[in-house]
Amino acid sequence: MKNLKLILLNVIPFLIFKLGIFSSVYAQKIFEPPPQDQKKVIKATQITTNLKIDGVLNESVWAKAKKYQAFTQVEPNQGQASDFITEVKVLYNDQYLYIGAFCKDSLGKKGLRVPNLRRDFDWGSGDLFGVVIDAFRDERNAISFQTNPYGARRDMQVFDSNIFDTDWDGFWKVRTSRTNEGWIAEMRIPWATIRYPKGDNQEWGINFVRRARRVNEISSWAAYPRAFNPYRMSYAGILKGIKPPPPSTNIRVQPYVFASANRNNDSTSLFASDNLFTKMGGEVKWAITPNTVLDFTVNTDFAQTDVDRQVVNLTRFSVFLPERRQFFLENASLFAAGSNDHVQPFFSRAIGLDNQGNPIPIDAGLRLTHRSTKRSLGALMVRQRGLGDSPAANFGVLRYVQNFGKQNRLGGMVTARYDEALEHKGIQDRYNFTGTIDGFFRFSRPLSWQFYVSGSETKDQNSNGWAGYSSLRYRSNQWYFYYDYQFIEKNYESTAGFIRRRNYMANSGGGYAILRPSWKPKFIRSYEPGVFATVIHRNEDRQFLESSVTFFPIWILFQDGSRLVGEIEPTRQNLLNTFSPLLVDIAQGTYDYTRYRFTYSSDVSKKLSFYLQYETGNFFDGKLDTYQARLTTSPIPHTYFSVNYQYNNARQLGAEKEDKEAHLIAPELRLALNARVQLNAFYQYNSLSKFANWNVRFSWEFQPLSFVYLVFNDTQNEGLTPVQHAQQVIGKVTYLKQF
Repeated sequence: MKNLKLILLNVIPFLIFKLGIFSSVYAQKIFEPPPQDQKKVIKATQITTNLKIDGVLNESVWAKAKKYQAFTQVEPNQGQASDFITEVKVLYNDQYLYIGAFCKDSLGKKGLRVPNLRRDFDWGSGDLFGVVIDAFRDERNAISFQTNPYGARRDMQVFDSNIFDTDWDGFWKVRTSRTNEGWIAEMRIPWATIRYPKGDNQEWGINFVRRARRVNEISSWAAYPRAFNPYRMSYAGILKGIKPPPPSTNIRVQPYVFASANRNNDSTSLFASDNLFTKMGGEVKWAITPNTVLDFTVNTDFAQTDVDRQVVNLTRFSVFLPERRQFFLENASLFAAGSNDHVQPFFSRAIGLDNQGNPIPIDAGLRLTHRSTKRSLGALMVRQRGLGDSPAANFGVLRYVQNFGKQNRLGGMVTARYDEALEHKGIQDRYNFTGTIDGFFRFSRPLSWQFYVSGSETKDQNSNGWAGYSSLRYRSNQWYFYYDYQFIEKNYESTAGFIRRRNYMANSGGGYAILRPSWKPKFIRSYEPGVFATVIHRNEDRQFLESSVTFFPIWILFQDGSRLVGEIEPTRQNLLNTFSPLLVDIAQGTYDYTRYRFTYSSDVSKKLSFYLQYETGNFFDGKLDTYQARLTTSPIPHTYFSVNYQYNNARQLGAEKEDKEAHLIAPELRLALNARVQLNAFYQYNSLSKFANWNVRFSWEFQPLSFVYLVFNDTQNEGLTPVQHAQQVIGKVTYLKQF
């Protein structure tokens, strides 16, 4: 135990420090970005007509545009010419930027891989073509528009190539077609969607990326190292010859009308008049300048949002559930100043949701964001309505980030939450404030450091506390190392954020090699063995709480994207209080045990794919076997079915030496007429909590970002007495108009 702590506190930081000193030596494995005068250049062709977006590229103006096709491999053979020809053309007029791409494939239609037509599909799931644009040429901020051979859309905002707003939905259109020679993508992007500086001589950073999933090749027009991603804009080329109109009034209005029928634990008809409810609301987005955007929402509704996925939690940490509501997802990265899923001084799920994930009405919200090459600013105010025993609450967030150097930044954030009193319930008003300073520094292309320090004050408890985090990362084509330190005092509180666990300090570190020896079999892409280790103490007195070391001598990535992983995890737990995983009480004391984990995931782009994981070994004072399986089938891209299943089998666990089982099953069906008309049905059942729910959602995007939704929810909780059963049918129409 002492030796493990010594490694974490001394050896690993020293190793990363040495890597920082000699990073220029190691970095020569990662080729340098080209100088400005040697960057690749693509020129756009001006047109005077508006094109019909049909994915064919048969208009005469496309034939006049210059063709660019020299793509370079990123994977598997970095620096070599792509095995597939990709032709790109760029047109523009006074309203739109047009991008046409012909992605050739030697097998034509038969060579294409598209497992589903979901919006914001997974990066590695199938064939893909995308463009990345850095309109301000700061090599820090970028937006990306991507599609697959069936026209599904994937778009995002990216900052410093390591912060991703993947849930940003831009206003743009794409259509595709498939031929005997490959597939064609035709994009139309309004100038207002891109946002760019004023001036006549516009030159933007730009790159194009393609994934040919059948052979799992990634290629790009402007080459970048495989250790990074296509959003590292220092490697991008330059788009010249464009003359976009001067930035002007840019207002986007998106009202909605909503009707629902709700029934809770009664026998009346679901559509009885007493169960019917209607409302209206909407959002307004005003791009005051190309850098500054004001968002306003009133009577906010998230009826179409995906339901949370259930988990069986076997740890002493609270479960982190991601945000899924669109208003809070956009620009969420600007308000992130914590450590992802451990501590977030501001986390939007604290607004409009109770601890069980049930919605609480939001009366109104206002968000102002400003991003430029030098700084970013953000302000958020939300009014949450009082409901039952929950008092009305007011939220406020202020954020400032200063950029300096190539990719360095320092920031500060203040959050405040005021819960109003409910005198008839004897509930007093409550104030909670946090103040946070955070930063990110990229010392060299492989080496970066991130940190935050946050303090809190809670008025009704007259308490205050501190939390902090420091993270070093080194990533090259051959190595990955990290060292993290985190602490949270027992009185630190953020009622506008998320705290996974209080009163602890954690040291963790480790790394892995990325080996591609010449003697490896051709069907293997890389071996990546390594070790991760963590030690956790109680913060107030430094008493030991737990430690674990995860060895993964088997970590094999195959050429088709499948993986085989074998792990060994020795663990020590010091329970200061009774712990009850699987609803079995485990007494205080120290426990040493070892877990073994084996995982195989197949090629997700195939019509039939699967994920298998088996974990076994001791668990505290008993034994635990965990089986996880996911089967996915997609005979055609329009039909997708998956089923996830987890089975936990504990034996001789706890003071009573109990045997316990827990099942979690979650099938999902997605039917798509095309990328804009889809039906999704999702069911999940947890045998431990005896909780089951259905979510069935039909969506029709009748024009970009304008939707018709029909939703059915059915929730049954047999773990409560009396049994809770709720049903809901929702109809919602949203319409987006951009001025």
